[in-house]
Amino acid sequence: MRGVLEVLEFPRVLALLAERAKTPLGRELALALAPLPREEAERRHALTGEALSYPYALPEAGALREAYRRALTGARLSGPELLRAAKALEEAMALKGELLPLRNALSGVAEGIADHTPFLERVRKALDEEGAVKDEASPRLAQIRKELRPLRQQILDRLYALMDRNREAFQDRFVTLRRDRYCVPVRAGMAKKVPGILLDTSESGATLFIEPFSVVKLNNRLQALRLEEEEEVNRVLRDLSERLAKDEGVPGTLEVLGLLDLVQAQAALARDLSLSRPAFGERYELFRAFHPLIPNPVRNSFALDEKNRILLISGPNMGGKTALLKTLGLAVLMAQSGLFVAAEKALLAWPDRVFADIGDEQSLQENLSTFAGHLRRLKEMLEEATKGSLVLIDELGSGTDPEEGAALSQAILEALLEKGIKGMVTTHLSPLKAFAQGREGIQNASMRFDLEALRPTYELVLGVPGRSYALSIARRLALPEGVLRRAEALLPEGGRLEALLERLEAERLELQAERERLLRELAEAERLKKALAEREARFEEERAERLRALEEEVRAELKKVEAELKALKEKAKTEGKRDALRELMALKERYAKKAPPPPPPPGLAPGTLVEVPSLGKRGRVVELRGEEALVQVGPLKMSLKAGELKPLPQEALPKPLLAKPSREVKEVDLRGLTVEEALLEVDQALEEARALGLSTLRLLHGKGTGALRQAIREALRRDKRVESFADAPPHEGGHGVTVVLLRGSASEKG
Repeated sequence: MRGVLEVLEFPRVLALLAERAKTPLGRELALALAPLPREEAERRHALTGEALSYPYALPEAGALREAYRRALTGARLSGPELLRAAKALEEAMALKGELLPLRNALSGVAEGIADHTPFLERVRKALDEEGAVKDEASPRLAQIRKELRPLRQQILDRLYALMDRNREAFQDRFVTLRRDRYCVPVRAGMAKKVPGILLDTSESGATLFIEPFSVVKLNNRLQALRLEEEEEVNRVLRDLSERLAKDEGVPGTLEVLGLLDLVQAQAALARDLSLSRPAFGERYELFRAFHPLIPNPVRNSFALDEKNRILLISGPNMGGKTALLKTLGLAVLMAQSGLFVAAEKALLAWPDRVFADIGDEQSLQENLSTFAGHLRRLKEMLEEATKGSLVLIDELGSGTDPEEGAALSQAILEALLEKGIKGMVTTHLSPLKAFAQGREGIQNASMRFDLEALRPTYELVLGVPGRSYALSIARRLALPEGVLRRAEALLPEGGRLEALLERLEAERLELQAERERLLRELAEAERLKKALAEREARFEEERAERLRALEEEVRAELKKVEAELKALKEKAKTEGKRDALRELMALKERYAKKAPPPPPPPGLAPGTLVEVPSLGKRGRVVELRGEEALVQVGPLKMSLKAGELKPLPQEALPKPLLAKPSREVKEVDLRGLTVEEALLEVDQALEEARALGLSTLRLLHGKGTGALRQAIREALRRDKRVESFADAPPHEGGHGVTVVLLRGSASEKG
């Protein structure tokens, strides 16, 4: 397997992965990554996906591992080393607390982080924020430092008092340390005034550092306490180091932190290279796959299944055939190693082994030629590969006589097909292209070549064998035509196949161009269809918005009219009904303009003579009221449905039976109203009739129980505007209509 990994450049992928790790543990795991058991690989895929959507911070696992390694050897760690290890363990436990609530694959990994609380509590008690051992680390250390502080101050007090008494003998007024003992700077030549022990001199010799005899015993005691302090500090640090070494959960925590770092690096690699999570099945199907190590790679789609188990790829040199083989091989190895793969979508089988014969590797020890080296690897494939294996063969049949190479290569392909092995093979041999054409289990494919620009496009074309383009390129480069024709005449059977492939490719390119044109037209039609749909949607939205605005405006106007009507009614009660009625009529006229009546039915208009089939009579339209019309039939005026009337031809109209009355009779329909509502309507109608100079008012109240008729007549008896009232004639409504004669009408008639 190691040889296949190297041939397919898998270590280069691992190097990119290691660059994205944040700890030494993660980098080591990345560089050592290899195909895993399927269950573990799928778990790594899940972890990578979760790390992409949930980034997390990692502790200093490298410092923790180094401290733990040294502690295991019995070394005494320094305070800062222990503090860094404790901080890493504390952050690891915090990370566990962060990931566990997710209840996913990451939280399952985080469960492996151990509880290091006893060690952390001891470190917090013993070390300060800088890693220095605190007084509380042990009772003995606390006692030593309790003696040290006053002793140190006592020494300083004595030395400063000495300098104050003999100012002329001292260079400067300060206390310093020489050989870990407190001393004072004395001018050269003044040493007799400060009896003591000479500890040091300045570089110039002008200053002597003398320990006065008065503090020698105190310095001795201070030095003894310092040694005791150092010994106790070392004892505390040794104890902490031993506690770290005895913490059995540290190895498991380190393993989890390394895996979490590796998973995060895998997520970063997937994000940076646009990799995708693979799925596993019984076939290989890659959509827009690419080589992850090539900058700006061309993407290709292909599949290997039971129908087409082997893909035979042909085409010019440097056309991308080998890169395509490695694209498939790397996709499989990366998927088996728990990595995402270089494709927009990938369905991969799980091969029991990957065989690869790529490159011109030779064995100098066995003195094998290039061709012999190929044969040795092909022999291994034929003997050891199974139906569940994947084979990748580059330049099958090369390195020997073309005819013999083609024959041997065809036999090898037949053997692979017979065993049901899936794989990808590249070749230049025309007989193999002819063998694969129409053969069950194998499919021809080629790498497209741009003959105009004389360069490969690295695009895979399925179903079509490739050409070498030797004669085509020679013709493009303007070699003598005679030479080219002679070369074509000398072509063997395989060469004539090349000519056939050239014609087929020309036809394919024409069809492809036509298909692309149709696709562009279809895309344009879809674009126009979408634009039209969007335009229609916008129109409907604007229409609905305008309707909503209009409804709001109408509601606002209605509220305004209701408010004005209410105000007029109140004004009629307090300021006089005639003025209020004038305002009411003006208000009615103003809003009537804003809401024009619906158009009259065809053929009907005021003055039109009509036939009333329901009555068997003829009449004249007096007024149109939307879907109804006021019709004069003889001496009566009736409100009838306009749709029931039949206009009569002008020449068939009889002469008017009645002269048009000089004054119109107003009719008020009170049916369906409550007594209070009806009385208010009668009051307004009386006032309006007087304002218009009408003499008669018809009140339609219906017969019913007679309560509404009785209440209206009681109000009419008390109203000073009413001269008299009576039932209408039986043929005009009888007891269901009250005809009111207004005051002033008798004098006007006379």
